Amino acid sequence: MAKRCEICGKGPASGNYVSHAHNKTRKRWLPNLQNVHVKKPNGNTQTVKVCTSCIRSNKVAGALA
Repeated sequence: MAKRCEICGKGPASGNYVSHAHNKTRKRWLPNLQNVHVKKPNGNTQTVKVCTSCIRSNKVAGALA
């Protein structure tokens, strides 16, 4: 399953852990995705993976509480 928001397309970001001795190892930051039930225009509901910033900004129309 892709770790990507279906509304805005936000996905994993990459970078480095940097220790005090300046050793670098790779790191991934994953988006905070939630499964949300969304009402479709025909009355059915669909489960969508959406990041929390899209939920807070009401980009998801018809999200059920």
